Amino acid sequence: MKRLLISSVLFLSASFSSRFELDTESGAMLVSYSDIQIPKSTGTLISFTDELTTDPAWFIRGRFTYFINNRHSLSVLVAPLTLKASGSVDRDVVFEGVTFPSNAELRTVYKFNSYRLSYQYYWPLGERLKLGLGATAKIRDAAISIEDSSRFSEKTDLGFVPIIRFSTWWNFAGPFSLLLEGDALAAPQGRAEDISVTLQVRISNPITFKAGYRVLEGGSDVEAVYSFTWVNYLLTGLVFEF
Repeated sequence: MKRLLISSVLFLSASFSSRFELDTESGAMLVSYSDIQIPKSTGTLISFTDELTTDPAWFIRGRFTYFINNRHSLSVLVAPLTLKASGSVDRDVVFEGVTFPSNAELRTVYKFNSYRLSYQYYWPLGERLKLGLGATAKIRDAAISIEDSSRFSEKTDLGFVPIIRFSTWWNFAGPFSLLLEGDALAAPQGRAEDISVTLQVRISNPITFKAGYRVLEGGSDVEAVYSFTWVNYLLTGLVFEF
């Protein structure tokens, strides 16, 4: 009985031991395309990248993860995003009921802040390979605006989106690892993909340096909003374990 109790305590301690991780990253955002038409039936389809000039922007984002054990984790992500564009087009632009005359100097803001709660289950395949699959509850805080010298119009959207979370971690040599991870889902009304691949180097016991590429792509195709954007991230960051 004594051995059974000791074994049970050790098993529960191993099963419910916790570990925390803070994953921070920053870098540059470059936009491949951003096509907007609001509303879809009466608004003007305009490209913030092909017809206007979208400036590169810096970003910062972070994820806090609680590892319940080596099979389960919960994480919270904060990922703000703001892009600005400017320029003029040779036709009237109707946006959210406001008409901007041709050749007016336009200034636009594309905001898509994302807050996510994720659960993930892991399959360790030996000591050097680990797969993960789970689900994410995403809150989007979005706003798109256009203004000129005398007019301003904005479309805002606050909504919930369930998406799939996945990851593959491969420790291919000593302190060097590759991590592919992301959230993605597609539906008739739109799609969302936020996927990154990073090279990770453990520089000390609690700290890992990472560098890589992230793609954020998606949007909505409904009556109120037609909006699809592709953003490329060139990123570096630090991961702290404690």
